[in-house]
Amino acid sequence: MSGLLAGKRLLVTGVITDASIAFSVAKLAQENGAQVVLTGYGRLSLVERIAKRLPEPAPVIELDVTDPEHLAGLADKVREHVDGLDGLVHSIGFAPQSCLGGGFLDASWQDVSTALHVSTYSYKSLAVAALPLMSPGGSVVGLTFDASLAWPVYDWMGVAKAGLESASRYLALHLGKQGIRSNLVAAGPLRTMAAKSIPGFEQFEDAWAGRAPLGWDLTDQEPAARACLALLSDWFPATTGEIVHVDGGYHAVGA
Repeated sequence: MSGLLAGKRLLVTGVITDASIAFSVAKLAQENGAQVVLTGYGRLSLVERIAKRLPEPAPVIELDVTDPEHLAGLADKVREHVDGLDGLVHSIGFAPQSCLGGGFLDASWQDVSTALHVSTYSYKSLAVAALPLMSPGGSVVGLTFDASLAWPVYDWMGVAKAGLESASRYLALHLGKQGIRSNLVAAGPLRTMAAKSIPGFEQFEDAWAGRAPLGWDLTDQEPAARACLALLSDWFPATTGEIVHVDGGYHAVGA
């Protein structure tokens, strides 16, 4: 077996369609020698169909990251397919419609708490649930959208992503003693299913197309996926608590 991730065993969450970043991660990971296990929730049959489009059909485990019983049983379910994990990809985010599209001042705590639970707290929950399967050298990688600024229409999801970025740093702190890394990839806007749920998403599209120094392809998930693979590999053994921007350079230039 050859490739950047030869012999690695990965758990990848967030594969809903083949246009998702998570699908691209799973595909490239297999092409680079990794064994991949997927998780899905709700539309499990859809995830199972998408899994068959990978170079090698991947097993799918049902996982609701807000359900303590699902998290408690995760390690045993993963062991049915692989004997451990070398990497974990967190590609999970959700916010009720009231939390997006300009309703920042009106969203209820009930809706905001849902967004934070699914999009922020689950990063820690998932990592802890997978911890019994991981050993020194392991890597946890999550996906964010640059939360250093306030973005139009992103509202409470932006807050959730800011929390995710902080949570990754704290996870890096607390898992470092076990030799496990935690890093995030901040991708530019992509036309995924998640993006379609954000009212006014076209504002991001217009801005990136005109300002990213390297340009930006709204339909190409592979650059972000490649960054995830690099962080999952052994080529960043001393990097943790980092955010790697894959946005065509947009974050680095002024208006």
